[in-house]
Amino acid sequence: MRIRATVAAVTGALALSALAVPAAQAAGNPVSGVTFSNVVINSGKNIVVGVSATVTVGATYTVTHPSSVSLSSFDNGPMLYRGTSVTSPTDAIFGDDPGTCTAVSSTVANCTAKIQFRPASSDDTLDLYDAQAGAWKVGALAVDGSDNAKWQGDLGTQNVQRLSKLTVDAAPEPVKKGKTVTVTGALTRANWDNGKYQGYTGQSVKLQFRKADSTTYTTLKTVTTDSSGKLSTTTTATADGYFRYSFAGTSTTPAVSAAGDYVDVQ
Repeated sequence: MRIRATVAAVTGALALSALAVPAAQAAGNPVSGVTFSNVVINSGKNIVVGVSATVTVGATYTVTHPSSVSLSSFDNGPMLYRGTSVTSPTDAIFGDDPGTCTAVSSTVANCTAKIQFRPASSDDTLDLYDAQAGAWKVGALAVDGSDNAKWQGDLGTQNVQRLSKLTVDAAPEPVKKGKTVTVTGALTRANWDNGKYQGYTGQSVKLQFRKADSTTYTTLKTVTTDSSGKLSTTTTATADGYFRYSFAGTSTTPAVSAAGDYVDVQ
């Protein structure tokens, strides 16, 4: 796995490898007493990334530090990581800049930060892989100008998901009441490995209908995507209205509903 772990994200001028920063809380490490709490990334919502655009999300957190350690003496920021240990992650993602903190007492500060997610880049270490979609752990890092560091993990979990798209087409239009309507569509999601959208196979998708004078969709049946992510089924025309497909989502892929396709029933 490539590891997006340039701790320049949290060290400013220091461009350290995330795996090279000392993890030990040894004597002489002034940031060893720094702790993080209340870390919330993207307001707790899933982070959804497409195939090209960088997605930047916000984070808020609290830093507690010894009164003998000045808040201005160290940089800090949240991170997402995968693996059993925050100090030796299989994958890690930091923001491009350190967090910004405001002291609320001599030992406590409220902080904000931003984290960037890049599905494509000229720098391979900044890419997301398809295999990295799903649950990540939340952590944080403090580091001073002498490369002393304090890692803290298991501060929560966050899903990073591959953007999904869903289409629908109902035909014929118009159609006589009682006749058959064929509804086709496709469920695709971002492929971070090749920068394209590809079919999401073997997924259960609901076919739904909303009468023209209603605001509520009703599920008619469940259809499974084929090996190309395509959908096709038939139903009976009963009234003017809108057909759509709706996907509930998975841990790696967000929920999505197609815009309704109107059918005039005569």
